[in-house]
Amino acid sequence: MNVRILYAVLALLVAAPATSQTHHGVIVREVFIPMGDGVTLAADLYIPEGVSEKLPVLLEYLPYRKDEGRGRRFPLYHYFVTRGYIVARVDIRGTGNSGGKLIPYEYSEVEQRDGESVIAWLSKQPFCTGSIGMFGISWGGFNSIHMAMRRPPALKAILSLMATDDIYEDDVHFIDGMMHIDAYEIGQDLANAMPGAPNFKIDDAYFKNRFETEPWLLQYKRQQRDGPFWNRASLNSGYGRIIIPTFVIGGWYDGYRDAVLRMLAEMKSPVKAIIGPWNHTFPNMAVPPPAIEWRAEAVRWFDHWLKGIETGIMEEPRLAAYIRNGHPPGSELKNIPGSWRWESTWPPTDSTALTLHFREGKGLEVSPGRLSSERLEYRPSVGPEAGGSVMWWGDWSPDQRNIDSLSMVFETPPLDETVTILGFPKVHLSVSVDAPLAHWLVRLNDVSPNGEVTLVTGAGANGSHRISSSDPQPIVADEVFPLDIELHATSWVFRKGHRIRVAVNNAQWPMIWPTPYRFTSTIYIGGTEGSWVALPVVASSMDSTPSFLAPEASPVLPGYGSIDQGTNSGFAEVDRVSRDPWLGTATVKLVNKGGDQYPWGKVFYDEVIDHSVNEKDPSRTKVESRYMNRVELEGGRVLQLEGILLFESDRSNFYYTYTRRLTENNKLLRTKTWKETIRRDFQ
Repeated sequence: MNVRILYAVLALLVAAPATSQTHHGVIVREVFIPMGDGVTLAADLYIPEGVSEKLPVLLEYLPYRKDEGRGRRFPLYHYFVTRGYIVARVDIRGTGNSGGKLIPYEYSEVEQRDGESVIAWLSKQPFCTGSIGMFGISWGGFNSIHMAMRRPPALKAILSLMATDDIYEDDVHFIDGMMHIDAYEIGQDLANAMPGAPNFKIDDAYFKNRFETEPWLLQYKRQQRDGPFWNRASLNSGYGRIIIPTFVIGGWYDGYRDAVLRMLAEMKSPVKAIIGPWNHTFPNMAVPPPAIEWRAEAVRWFDHWLKGIETGIMEEPRLAAYIRNGHPPGSELKNIPGSWRWESTWPPTDSTALTLHFREGKGLEVSPGRLSSERLEYRPSVGPEAGGSVMWWGDWSPDQRNIDSLSMVFETPPLDETVTILGFPKVHLSVSVDAPLAHWLVRLNDVSPNGEVTLVTGAGANGSHRISSSDPQPIVADEVFPLDIELHATSWVFRKGHRIRVAVNNAQWPMIWPTPYRFTSTIYIGGTEGSWVALPVVASSMDSTPSFLAPEASPVLPGYGSIDQGTNSGFAEVDRVSRDPWLGTATVKLVNKGGDQYPWGKVFYDEVIDHSVNEKDPSRTKVESRYMNRVELEGGRVLQLEGILLFESDRSNFYYTYTRRLTENNKLLRTKTWKETIRRDFQ
């Protein structure tokens, strides 16, 4: 196409003042992308001002409402746009300002089929070279992987941050194969039910396509075992499904970190990876430091695969991993000490397994010792003492001494020399239990000379899944059986004089829904059939190490910001637990509220979640939640959406009751309630 004609097309694309803005050299233009069934998806295009050539397009495809997200995403996208890319942010069907009925659940066939249409449409526009890249964090990282699995011709490379290849074991619905009720699952429902900003139009189509659609949580909790429902979007069911170049970025404090190393090991297409000391956030925004300018690496990646520029990125080793040099427990860290190292292969060529056996007297040593056993009475309310780890094996955790005092623990003597690990620790348990269903939760800890205990990593296992998570079987009472648990990926330096500790329990509530029977479990130790942990030990130093740019400040959009942050109680402290010894109940309360400012108004959110369990009858567990979004618009219009959830259990079933309420200026417009009994399926 003639450059003059191309420029005229781009000028028309960004001309309409009602739907375009220009800030800091970037034009933000809203367009609507047609689907085959007549539905249109709303998209924001971020375009370099004055562009006169075709450019590759980087796609982020989300249900998280692009209009409200402009303030948060503009600094992110500005970096790419000013380096020769157009960025497209697209609202998934039935969310934000996109048309059609809300997708039935995450990563559905509808979403992915639309994604193929979006990629094809973008690639054929006169501003595009025909090459599309996908990127994103969390959902955007997930569906970058999923779209690559479908192999649309124009999709040439992806970059996935903080996402997973296994949406059954690793995601927030069934953590390690065990029932979990996550605050995200509850809050996302109201976001799905919101009409599009800034008009927030309420009509019959809105009620049919959004407000009255079935809550996603119901879909997930019906699917309590692994299988086709989860495999549809899980790359681990066949890594050969991706043939295009894939860049994955993860964090040691993020619940999705395992996929980084699994994809490196299993994929045959070109793969690059970075895993650093971050939680579920972009690495340029990480707190505490070190943060890195990951976008510089992303530009090098996309320049190579979408523009054919030799950036040198493919000559470097495949993995850059941050080795955490130990740190105290708690969330008040000023930085995460450690160092970067390259790895050309995965697993590393210098990796060796250090096997430590559980010993009589709670020891952990190289030799197995004599046969013995340890018994633990099941206490279903154990777990809040672990702190942040009660959420999803992510974030920073307080001192583990309190929960370790309620667990079976095995630890080494003070170390004579430093032990550096990188990878997946493995725990082999020989166990029995006098109940048909039980969970085992394992934590790997670092015990400092002053007695502080830092969580290094952990994982759990559903005992009924010991043979297969897709075909669970009841446990035979008092039968001894092996249980192999791969702990979540980690890096750590256990320093000289510290102790390595393994702690085992049968509960980690409220992260994991309690099993319904009271019981006593037994761990068998010593001899050739006893329990042990194998640590992936690597050399303490490397000849060469990667270096990254420091995060670059990016311009922001005016009119967007946070207001009234209120309270986020989290699960950081033990005193969040309320116990009633007479009733035998324990309750944990999560409170989260705040607000956001937009050019067209304000949105406030207020969430209260109560997790409760009965020690005397652990089948009687429940979650009660009330979530509210209040939209205050210019002219005095106020919309309020509420979601009220009761999710509870007995020995046989889960019971779901959920109500959505919508009011406008304090007048009730609509209410709808869902009630369902869901059979417990080995959960």
